[in-house]
Amino acid sequence: MTFMQFLIPLAALLGAGLLAGFAAGIFGIGGGFVVVPALFVVLPLLGGAHSQYAHVAIGTSAATIIVTSLRSLRSHAKRGAVDFTVLKTWAPWIIIGDGLGVLLADRVDGRILTLIFAAGVLLMSVNFLVPKIGGKVISQDMPIGALRIGIAGGLGTFSSLLGIGGGTIAIMVMTLCGRSIHRAIATASGIGTLIAVPSAIGFAIIGQGEAGLPWGSLGYVNLPSAIAISSMSVLTAPLGVAAAHSMPPGVLKPVFGVYLVVIAGVMFRNALKI
Repeated sequence: MTFMQFLIPLAALLGAGLLAGFAAGIFGIGGGFVVVPALFVVLPLLGGAHSQYAHVAIGTSAATIIVTSLRSLRSHAKRGAVDFTVLKTWAPWIIIGDGLGVLLADRVDGRILTLIFAAGVLLMSVNFLVPKIGGKVISQDMPIGALRIGIAGGLGTFSSLLGIGGGTIAIMVMTLCGRSIHRAIATASGIGTLIAVPSAIGFAIIGQGEAGLPWGSLGYVNLPSAIAISSMSVLTAPLGVAAAHSMPPGVLKPVFGVYLVVIAGVMFRNALKI
């Protein structure tokens, strides 16, 4: 592919990076819910087999989340909003679950993977759109013991399988346990980093030798896309953080919920095209 042929997908990737960074900062999600749908649009411009796009989109998304979530985490930490105790105690189980998710992704075809992504996102939106659910506090303490292992491990598995930072699930758990939406979003940024590093490495490994990968791919990680998106996301993540801390919880939750519904619709549509 010549540079001129790459100009159109490059412009689209840079735009996706700007949006992903802002979304990561404001919602604590790592940007995967922006990056994966965007890559479904851009990857056909880079060639390769359509059947490979779901896996490449998810692997590449994980790579971009490393940069985006770290940038968001740093910005939130400057405001003293991150619960580092949660990050430390959840980290081992998230990483173990992460590895399991990558192994599962290697055995699931693209259409099923996309449908799982869309259904999961739609389900997550309920917590933020239905006040009777999203406003509940079931405990003032975070899960410990077997419950923490199950939630953190499941979070790692589900997130790596879908190429997301896991922020949505983490935010749900933390708000149900009495944490403010702002503190939950800040901490979720760190969880995105814990998920993204092993996920990106795993997808790069399991995609080695696969036929029909788009131009510039290292396994299931498309390097040009990852670099383009990350270079922009670092600029807008702090802006998203600032927006999150300036918005009251009553506004932030429904905005997040509507965002998830829109993304679910886009991904259901993509699944029907595979």
